[in-house]
Amino acid sequence: MGGIFEGRVALVTGGTKGIGKAICMRLAGEGARVACIYGHDREAAKEFHKAFVEQGCHGDVFQCDVAESDQVSDTVDFVAQLFGKIDILVNNAGITRDKTMAKMAVEDWHKVLQTNLSSCFYLCHAALPHMLAQQYGRIVNISSVIGLSGNIGQANYASAKAGLFGITKSLALETARKGITVNAVAPGFVRTEMTSTIPPEIMEKIVDRIPVRRFAEPEEIARVVSFLAAEESGYITGQLYGINGGLYM
Repeated sequence: MGGIFEGRVALVTGGTKGIGKAICMRLAGEGARVACIYGHDREAAKEFHKAFVEQGCHGDVFQCDVAESDQVSDTVDFVAQLFGKIDILVNNAGITRDKTMAKMAVEDWHKVLQTNLSSCFYLCHAALPHMLAQQYGRIVNISSVIGLSGNIGQANYASAKAGLFGITKSLALETARKGITVNAVAPGFVRTEMTSTIPPEIMEKIVDRIPVRRFAEPEEIARVVSFLAAEESGYITGQLYGINGGLYM
């Protein structure tokens, strides 16, 4: 496939479902070879890989628990060796363990922070040597509107997603003169497996709060990620792009 990412290698965490799947398909459709990282759902990974290959995309799927630093380091180095380099990193992996703070177990706090925030550090830390060696890289961190607004029952998730803003800005400053850009995308409510469990009556109340009166499609998030990952976006770094239908301005 030809396109703006011809010759580029992208690594996307949480890449076989929802927003991550849309990002993988978009980047691959524009010419990138894509390493799609998944956590534990092998069946979903198989289904994704089948569709990926059928559409003529180039790349593969790799299992890795992004909350484990050793696994991340080994996986990133393996991908870099297999594909020859890593040009684009998209930190998309995330989970929820929702409870009000009074009822939240310490384990639920740590698990969400490890998966949603610490993983970003692990991935960036592992990928940076490869990007610095080639003096080129594009890092896009997938945060959330909840990191900006907070939400009842999501203190752990909101904290992790807000923390991604700090990582993004700090790393952007550290790498700005080295051909690497670091930006964050903060989606609002997106039509994915994660949001499909929301009861209809709650869904209706959420939609009523969104000025455009609907959830986003995963492809709408992928479009912005593609824009930020492009070589031509080299003057954009340390920025946060909200994609929330006007929910948070």
